[in-house]
Amino acid sequence: MSTLGVLSFTQQAWEQVLAKVKRAVVYLDAACAESLHWGCGSSRLLEAVGNSACYLREFEPAAVGGGAEQPKAVFVLSCLLKGRTVETLRDIICRSHFQYCVVVTAVNHAVHLTANHVPPAAAAELEGQQPVFEQLEEKLCEWMGNMNYTAEVLHVPLLLASAAPHLALTPAFASLFPLLPQDVHILNRARPDKRRLGNLAEVDATTLTRELLLTIRCLVSGLSSLCEHLGVREECFAVGSLSRIIAADLANFAPAKNRRKTATGRASVVFVDRTLDLTGAVGHHGDNLVEKILSVLPQLPGHTNDVMVNMVELTALQAEEENQNMVAPGCLAQSNDPAARALWEALLNTKHKEAVMEVRRHLVEAASRENLPIKMSMGRVTPGQLTSYIHLFKNNLKALGNHCGLLQLGLATVQTLKHPQTAKWDNFLAFERLLLQSIGESTMSVVLNQLLPMIKPSNQRTNDDYSPEELLVLLIYIYSVSGEFSVDKDLGEGEEKVKKALAQVFCEESELSPLLQKITGCDSSINLTFHKSRSAVDELFTSLRDIAGARNFMKQFKSVYVPGNHTHQASYKPLLKQVVEEIFNPERPDPVDIEHMSSGLTDLLKTGFSMFMKVSRPHPSDHPLLILFVVGGVTVSEAKMIKDLVPSLKPGTQSLLIFWVYNPCLGKTSPA
Repeated sequence: MSTLGVLSFTQQAWEQVLAKVKRAVVYLDAACAESLHWGCGSSRLLEAVGNSACYLREFEPAAVGGGAEQPKAVFVLSCLLKGRTVETLRDIICRSHFQYCVVVTAVNHAVHLTANHVPPAAAAELEGQQPVFEQLEEKLCEWMGNMNYTAEVLHVPLLLASAAPHLALTPAFASLFPLLPQDVHILNRARPDKRRLGNLAEVDATTLTRELLLTIRCLVSGLSSLCEHLGVREECFAVGSLSRIIAADLANFAPAKNRRKTATGRASVVFVDRTLDLTGAVGHHGDNLVEKILSVLPQLPGHTNDVMVNMVELTALQAEEENQNMVAPGCLAQSNDPAARALWEALLNTKHKEAVMEVRRHLVEAASRENLPIKMSMGRVTPGQLTSYIHLFKNNLKALGNHCGLLQLGLATVQTLKHPQTAKWDNFLAFERLLLQSIGESTMSVVLNQLLPMIKPSNQRTNDDYSPEELLVLLIYIYSVSGEFSVDKDLGEGEEKVKKALAQVFCEESELSPLLQKITGCDSSINLTFHKSRSAVDELFTSLRDIAGARNFMKQFKSVYVPGNHTHQASYKPLLKQVVEEIFNPERPDPVDIEHMSSGLTDLLKTGFSMFMKVSRPHPSDHPLLILFVVGGVTVSEAKMIKDLVPSLKPGTQSLLIFWVYNPCLGKTSPA
């Protein structure tokens, strides 16, 4: 596979869309907008529209319709054309004057048949036909008010947003997260007439809610399209309960059977549940600048993997709070700027110190090319130094236009280095290292008691103290890295003290953050009683216990904690690293926790015969391409770790990581 395979997959998909949008009003949902954002940029779409009187609009019920001078509309959607999505389509079209409507869906027709309860045997007979799309085309004409008007419904695989040659994002599935033991009770309530599930090991596709099953099928549809583009026949493997279901669905995805017969390449697709190791998701051991940028800068509205960069410094406006929203924000994605994209990829692949120096180098070279009066300075790179280089471009419109992407990345670096939360990064790291030593030497109750003095109400906190969201991050770290532990009276008392203190702190917050609103179910601190707060904290600790027990069913990957000895301190060994090392173990033992998902009778026979004959089972290291899909997301540091690890273990093997990037801690988001 070419390292540009994912980028070309995304770009070719968007070329199909761009071919339809000339002189149209274009409606996009958030996930497709994010795919466009990373893949080819909104400017490319505007060029394809080619009419200043036409507009890009968000696909939502309240979206403005098309006027009499706007006869054409293109809807670009990441989801199934069903339910509320179809209702929104109807409402927008009925209040418009469209005569030509194109609806593009990222979900193929086979999944629409499943969503409409068409049995697999009947769906197989409809191969090559698209009755669901054809029926919707008739409806579109009906809503436009004339059956002679033109309507098209087509599938284009817009699943991925390519962030780098080795890194792909799936914004449409940012909310897809592995199940925890408490979710078994929810599944049981949804199927009261069927056999009760005892634990996650008993969960399979037949036991999932229909909504979750369709979400998985939509994901599988997109991954199958990617494999088709790459020209590979995939072998599917899984680590974890939800990963097992997704891998099995991809292995047995009926529309993929024909293309696998003609595929010339081979690939291993390994799915891994994020819940098996949340330590890496919330820890601060990653020495990466992009990870810090994603953690501290505000999220770009409607996006899951980009941030807002304040661009006021490049204008004549004063850098005051009331001016912050007067200038459109910058961002990290620079799909149409080769120089900025090269810097972005360098930032992804280097440590913090080297990344900051790389930003300086790019700024100095750009200023030199524009003949700007730059004053060279060596030594340590400071935010002030980078700011002085950026300001050189301020009054030079030509230079500003030529290097806009680079300046956005430069300002993102400066704003991150100056952000007060960045200074906390080392505090988090120091405390996490202390926790690692304590976990090996003390009981869980003693570890929790170390956290207790740090739980302070807002009126007693300084900038160096931990906010409620940050305390939750530390709790997730503690429970995930500890893994299974014995429950005793001391632990119960230790948890009780922490619960009580946290519940009180929640109540005393002057303003609830979005995360605390979600956890407590209250949109205002005024409505948050101690009883509500305590109930929310009790639920949190149920989740924390589930997180600690997530690896209970593992045989090989039971721990991410490496105890200390006389020569080495206790440390954390990422589960993803363990998985990749096992995949490329030179002795090639049969994987214990990496399950192979059979794709038909041939694979089943091979697996069965291997029990008493010398028939080799499929192994994830068999093929030159490894596609690793982390269900629930990863950090940038983990992505870099895998990218560096794979070629060192097996030269010649390429890796492709697909996930949505998880922003670690600092009040941004939490899986709890």
